[in-house]
Amino acid sequence: MLVIEAKLKGSQNQYKVLDEMILTGQFIRNSCLRYWMDNKDVKRNNLQKLCSLLAKDTNFPWAKKLNSQARQASADRAWQSIQRFYKNCRLKLPGKKGYPKFKKFTRSVEYKSTGYKLSPDRKKIEFKDGFKAGVFELWSSRDLVWYSEQQINRVRIVRRADGYYCQFLVNVERKEAHNFQGNVVGIDLGLNAFYTDSNGKAVDNPKYLRKSQRRLKKLQRKVSRRHEKGKKPQSNNYHKARIQLARQHLKISRQRKDHAVKTARALIQSNDLVVYEDLKIANLVKNHHLAKSISDASWYQFTEWLEYYAKLHGIACIAVPPHFTSQNCSNCGQTVKKSLSVRTHKCLHCGYIADRDHNAARNILAKGLEMLGAIVNSTEGHSESGGNPKATGEALNLNYSVTRKRQEGKKN
Repeated sequence: MLVIEAKLKGSQNQYKVLDEMILTGQFIRNSCLRYWMDNKDVKRNNLQKLCSLLAKDTNFPWAKKLNSQARQASADRAWQSIQRFYKNCRLKLPGKKGYPKFKKFTRSVEYKSTGYKLSPDRKKIEFKDGFKAGVFELWSSRDLVWYSEQQINRVRIVRRADGYYCQFLVNVERKEAHNFQGNVVGIDLGLNAFYTDSNGKAVDNPKYLRKSQRRLKKLQRKVSRRHEKGKKPQSNNYHKARIQLARQHLKISRQRKDHAVKTARALIQSNDLVVYEDLKIANLVKNHHLAKSISDASWYQFTEWLEYYAKLHGIACIAVPPHFTSQNCSNCGQTVKKSLSVRTHKCLHCGYIADRDHNAARNILAKGLEMLGAIVNSTEGHSESGGNPKATGEALNLNYSVTRKRQEGKKN
């Protein structure tokens, strides 16, 4: 699947209609959730039937204006939150299970295959349901003319601080050619450096939030000064200041994403095996001294893009447990306890000295190679007893990187 995003250009009246469409989708989703709360043994099909009943109800004339498949997509959103809650309960996850909540500030509405019409040159889109939002220009760096309408599975309208966007979910297989050279690497995610790899190379942490903090504080003070407590609605100057603050936050979010995408792609393109720590970010941000810095680093987003590009390039990307990767010596394996403030690893047993993150990256790579070796051995054994030849071939290709790394270790 491929997601192509384009900005919608229209009049102010058209944007108001888009807001009504988004609010209607939110109403459908919340109504489905209320129906599930008030009734037992509710299934997905019951929520789909509820959509048609809401459209026929004279108390909600706006519900009929939204396209029927868009109403079904809103019901599917409610069902997804219900399913996630059931799954967390079955798995008996610790803490809160994510009980579904009503949405108050929904920012998107989704269409399936009807309710919109693309122009022949794919430069304009017209929404043709009961709201009659009209024709919008599509501004994008990607050209939709290469894809047929049958390949477009979903169309989503998204409202952001700087305008309205249209996302197209295109059904297309994407594969990237990869030049296999036997390079393997382990990375240790950090705050001083964004990551340090097992070869000693470090990538700087951009710290976009920290750099913009002065600007954010100034905009936040402006919003607070213009807010009049108890007054509804607020003044136009308040909303202008609020939008300025939201745009600054959106800029930071885009900077983080751009850095994560480019760094992950470069790392995948230059290696045949990437090993990283499987960090529990939700637990790490409970440390209030480091929560802001951890969130600013966007480790989770980076690892998600690592997995995505690894799949595109057909290489292995392994997440290993982070236990003792910083405490153990990567040279002799002995435990050398150190606090978080100690940034240099000095082994008292073998005398090995290295940067703390570099030592951790080497331990992470060793764990990944050990896990990969176990996978290769199990796959070879399965193949001897009549297993899947394709899976065995992929495992043997990965074994090339493992063997090369072991040979380099013996030479050293």
